[in-house]
Amino acid sequence: MLSIGFEKLIRWMNGAGVVWIFAIMLMICADIVGRNVFDSPIAFVPEAVSLSLVACVFLQLAYALHQNRLTRAEFLLNKFQDSHPALILGWKTLLAVLAVAILLLMTIGAWPDFVRAFQTAEFAGVEGNFTIQVWPIKLIIVVGALIAACECLREAFHGDAVGSSSPVNAGDLSQRSWAGVGVVLLMAAGVAILWLGNFSQQTVGGFMIAGVLLLIALGMPIAIALLITGFVGLAVLKQDFGIATRTLSLAAEGTISEYVFATVPLFVLMGLFVQVSEIGRDAFRAAQQLFGWVYGGLGVATVAANAIFAAITGISIASAAIFAKIAVPEMVRQGYTPKFAVGLTAGSSVLGMLIPPSLLLIIYGVIAEVSIGGLFVAAIIPGIILAAAFAIGVVLMARFAPGFVGDVRPDAASKGDGAATGSDGSPWLGMLPVLLLIVLVLGGIYGGYFTPTEAGAAGAFAAMCLALIKRRLTWAKLWEVVRETGQVSVTILFLIICASTFSRMLTLTELPQDIGAFLGGGLSMFSFLAIYLLLLIVLGTVLDSTSILLIILPLALPVVSALGGDLIWFGIVTVVGIEIGLLTPPLGLSVYVIKSSLDDKNITLGTIFAGAFPFVLITLAVTILLMAFPVLSLWLL
Repeated sequence: MLSIGFEKLIRWMNGAGVVWIFAIMLMICADIVGRNVFDSPIAFVPEAVSLSLVACVFLQLAYALHQNRLTRAEFLLNKFQDSHPALILGWKTLLAVLAVAILLLMTIGAWPDFVRAFQTAEFAGVEGNFTIQVWPIKLIIVVGALIAACECLREAFHGDAVGSSSPVNAGDLSQRSWAGVGVVLLMAAGVAILWLGNFSQQTVGGFMIAGVLLLIALGMPIAIALLITGFVGLAVLKQDFGIATRTLSLAAEGTISEYVFATVPLFVLMGLFVQVSEIGRDAFRAAQQLFGWVYGGLGVATVAANAIFAAITGISIASAAIFAKIAVPEMVRQGYTPKFAVGLTAGSSVLGMLIPPSLLLIIYGVIAEVSIGGLFVAAIIPGIILAAAFAIGVVLMARFAPGFVGDVRPDAASKGDGAATGSDGSPWLGMLPVLLLIVLVLGGIYGGYFTPTEAGAAGAFAAMCLALIKRRLTWAKLWEVVRETGQVSVTILFLIICASTFSRMLTLTELPQDIGAFLGGGLSMFSFLAIYLLLLIVLGTVLDSTSILLIILPLALPVVSALGGDLIWFGIVTVVGIEIGLLTPPLGLSVYVIKSSLDDKNITLGTIFAGAFPFVLITLAVTILLMAFPVLSLWLL
């Protein structure tokens, strides 16, 4: 009964956070209208939105943990799950206990700030104009972190968490317990050695980097691994657990309480509304008519449709999910091999992370402290180059590798029927909403009418209206879209909060500056980029794109600055390089999305990875091209 009541509580909290995100969109849109139509902006919107983001994250955190939405690398856990179920169960239990400990420490650190804010009536805003009390937000942080810790505790004692059919007997459980105790003692001994060993700051930083990579490889959620190692590193460096605990509170309250971070939920919301409105289908039909006359024309149409769709979404996951259902069945029907069809869909979906507006570029811009608008402009030519390279690759493979692509002569590829071209009017007429959304979002940013945050809100509202006009948005679908927006957003934003703790620790060690000075004095830009690209590819095999950015950039940015590189160009190179990881095993996020979207037992993960391999090589070649010729990224600036 207690468990049922607790689950209702976290669902209620998640629902409150979901509705709050939707309210943020409406609030920003009202501010846009007030400023541009009535010349009367709503003064408190930036502050209210900034505080709301923090509240939304901690309201939804427990539910995200309950749904296992925090990103983790599970390849090692999955490998040994059936053969050593007790061992894996014990390790998962230990990971959950560690998560309980760090979330309780965050709760303890945030409590004094809440009490102080309540007693002093601390506010945000301008006195005499508008003020917003901040203690309710601080209370949500305390309660949200505590409830999340309780959810982790419940997970720790959930006996069937392994998800394996292999039996777990009493002897195995006893061995599991002793193994868990041994690991805890080993970790405690490591912390004690660092505490008492009088190591240099750089050495401590090196141990923490190794520690976070080890924890991630062993299946700990990436956000929790960053939070724990950041906390331990700060405690060792300052020789004070109190300072480290207060830093957890500062990270929770201050990291994402900036207006620009609202772009994360807003662009995710826009992408999901676009998905519901089936704009992707319209773009695919139009591209099919345009390119159906060439070898592999339907494949080229898939690339073109993905490029168009990328210009209004900013996330690759939506592209992969949509075109897996639209393009793959049509390509297979017209003679393409299933391997090529799914591989092309996975490969071309990565355009969503490069062609502006790109969520990954927004996150890079915040971390690197460079202009997000400048990054969007710089990504235009590289996005066109990558899309053109994919299209040329499709034509060449269709012409010279028919065994891999299938029998797709131009006359066969150009045939269409009602399923392909649609019976609800001309596909070119259906492209009008797509063009309007592109003009609204990108034209608003480049024309100086919107900030990227406002463009996200305006685009999300316009996409919602479009879905309503097309009668594709029911109340059930609206709730599903907003709820999924909340879960995707809390995953990204909580990861940013945890990464900021880790980054503060690294900054304190001065390790990034030392690495930058060392490499800047003895390494050329070409040599550094070669190492950096290799590292991006390796990390991409086990981590998602956002995690790679948050882990590697604190180390890489000082090096680029020391070598005299342009940070906007470096951002484009980084994003294109990271895209390779979306297509490489064992993680390959786009591949997993396509697999789950198709739900076809005959198409395995191996089939999709094999089909995507040529596009991995194409993306790699484009990355090297952009590294060698920075002018391709900077020409329009």
